[in-house]
Amino acid sequence: MENLTLVIPAKYEATTLPVVLKEIEKLNLNCKKIVVVPKYDKETLEVLKISDCEVLIQKGEGFGSALIEGLNHSKTEYSCIFNADGSFDPKYLDEMLKRNKDNFEFIFSTRYKKPGGSDDDTILTFIGNYFFTFLSKVLFQLNISDILYTYVMGKTKAFQDLALDHNDFTFCVELPIKAKFKSFRMHDFPSYERPRISGKKKVNELKDGFLILISILRLFIFKK
Repeated sequence: MENLTLVIPAKYEATTLPVVLKEIEKLNLNCKKIVVVPKYDKETLEVLKISDCEVLIQKGEGFGSALIEGLNHSKTEYSCIFNADGSFDPKYLDEMLKRNKDNFEFIFSTRYKKPGGSDDDTILTFIGNYFFTFLSKVLFQLNISDILYTYVMGKTKAFQDLALDHNDFTFCVELPIKAKFKSFRMHDFPSYERPRISGKKKVNELKDGFLILISILRLFIFKK
């Protein structure tokens, strides 16, 4: 997998990140890893000193900003967004890469197609995801089943061609919608979301849900 880079946003993940990196190492995936960390997160930066990852100091602020900076920095043919909290299972990476090479620009993981599932979803996030996914199907004819899940692999050039600019959690809807605008080929790939190793979700379900709704409507109105 020398042609694949994992882009790992890692804000306050000093406890979980070493476990995640160790699991990837045990699978002998031989992929590159870019970990994006804010400069003020000294603990996460400290644990990365003994890793083989490329460390990128985040210039902006927010989840989307970390991903955009990492994806724009990637030099391999393929890139994959990968969480630092242990919820993404690296066992899917090999099959995702094979599917990506099979005439698709993007592979979007989904928890809502069998044998996919989630140990981290709540009733509120499930309902919100169903609503936003349905709304995006209606407004954009977007044919993916889990719009808020960011376990996404794609051709690096395709990521970069989207000119992504949403710095917060609205990045999760900006990515597939702009990919649809570009007529990029997308594949829905079932995967199972594991419970995070420790800590709590950084998403504020109500606040970020409102921002996601506004983002979808803006993308529909302005088409850019």
